[in-house]
Amino acid sequence: MNRGARVRAGGAVAAIVLLVAACSDEPLAPPPVDPAALAGAVGIDAVVGHLTELERIATEHDGNRAVGTAGYDASVDYVAGRLRDAGFDVQTPEFDVRSFDVETETLTVAGAPVPVRALEFSPSTGPDGLTARLVPVPADDTPGCEASDYDGLDVSGAVVLVTRGVCPFFVKQQVAAERGAAALLVANNEDGALAGATLGEEGNDLVPAAGISGADGRALAAAPTTVTLVLDTRVDSVRSRNVLAQTTTGSTDDVVVVGAHLDSVPEGPGINDNGTGVAAVLETALQLGSDPGVTNAVRFAFWGAEEVGLVGSTDYVASLDDAAREDIALYLNFDMLGSPNPGYLVYDGDDSDAVGAGPGPEGSAGIERTFLGYLTSRGVAADGTDFDGRSDYGPFVDAGIPSGGVFSGADDRKTPEQAGKWGGTGDAPFDPNYHSPQDTLANIDRAALAVAASAVGYGVGTYARTVTGPDGVPVGPQRAEVRSDG
Repeated sequence: MNRGARVRAGGAVAAIVLLVAACSDEPLAPPPVDPAALAGAVGIDAVVGHLTELERIATEHDGNRAVGTAGYDASVDYVAGRLRDAGFDVQTPEFDVRSFDVETETLTVAGAPVPVRALEFSPSTGPDGLTARLVPVPADDTPGCEASDYDGLDVSGAVVLVTRGVCPFFVKQQVAAERGAAALLVANNEDGALAGATLGEEGNDLVPAAGISGADGRALAAAPTTVTLVLDTRVDSVRSRNVLAQTTTGSTDDVVVVGAHLDSVPEGPGINDNGTGVAAVLETALQLGSDPGVTNAVRFAFWGAEEVGLVGSTDYVASLDDAAREDIALYLNFDMLGSPNPGYLVYDGDDSDAVGAGPGPEGSAGIERTFLGYLTSRGVAADGTDFDGRSDYGPFVDAGIPSGGVFSGADDRKTPEQAGKWGGTGDAPFDPNYHSPQDTLANIDRAALAVAASAVGYGVGTYARTVTGPDGVPVGPQRAEVRSDG
């Protein structure tokens, strides 16, 4: 058949399809999702439009969108409203979360004050505080993260000083408590103050804990003495909400869950952390639509209370019965996509970097390859980043659900080698405004955000189309088998 014949045949088929459609009450099926087209549809102007609204909300509500505040409730209303306008059935399930307030936080050394900030959910010392000797824990590759870090030290009844790094603050607190310490001080790994740090809700049951600047930490470690620490804190219970919306099309036996946390820290508006993830996921949902041509249902989730210990996502995963958890094929997480000194990072599903927590659940390696391949197609040579438990993939990984996503970096430092690949400043934080009032739209790297936001669309489109193949995840009996083995 020559080209002209093919054109005529195509036209005839199209005419027949139109005639049948005109004579039928059945609506035409939506076209199959195209991952590349969805990636291209998640445009930077629309994403920035969502960020503009989130910043407006923060400005109108005491400068933040933190859990338990009117700013957070307004953020929920904005996201839920946009999704409903697009035809989604939106749910906002509630959960309990503990709020944290500080009446007094002081550290006195030889009669002089040293700036200190209570770690969120720190137990109280009471209004009178405690006075004890200071014992620095020598810094190593796991500062204060392992019991062996305390070998040879008598820390019973002492205030111990450890350096920030590697493990969550709660782990440092737990190890110090188990060795008999009365309180914990964490020195930042840079000269500035340690801000926006949390122990998570479990930390309220152990020893008081606070953060100091790196400069003050080095000074105290060089001349340990007796210190007086006052952390007069209070924990209350509040209600918060997640936002959930799912496509009406696609198999519910292989659900693709896509999430970003919606809350900020109290210290700032949270535009990079995590307005960028919210904006990219929201725009992906709006471009995909509520009834797209997908093989697998897509569930969009906007988590509450991430900044106080991944509470919203943890509550959600815990609320699922065994069948509902098994119906989730994979989880894609997007948290901080526009850092001002940006990295191009993909969660290390196969642990090829051999750093930190190890590989993700089976299938995570394929998710990593999907994102690495997409970024390569955009001319970006991405690096891996560890599943270190600091974002909402945590409860999904713990449940054996394959996970992945992209990330532009938080308070860790960009290496000189990474600066050589991507530009920016080596030996400087990816986001110097992390957990601060300066986390604003003016400090977003829009070029990095544009690439990351399109990657969100590509990942969602890829797995909405199929969860099998060389970069797929376990399905059917294999899924049940590998998760039970985990």
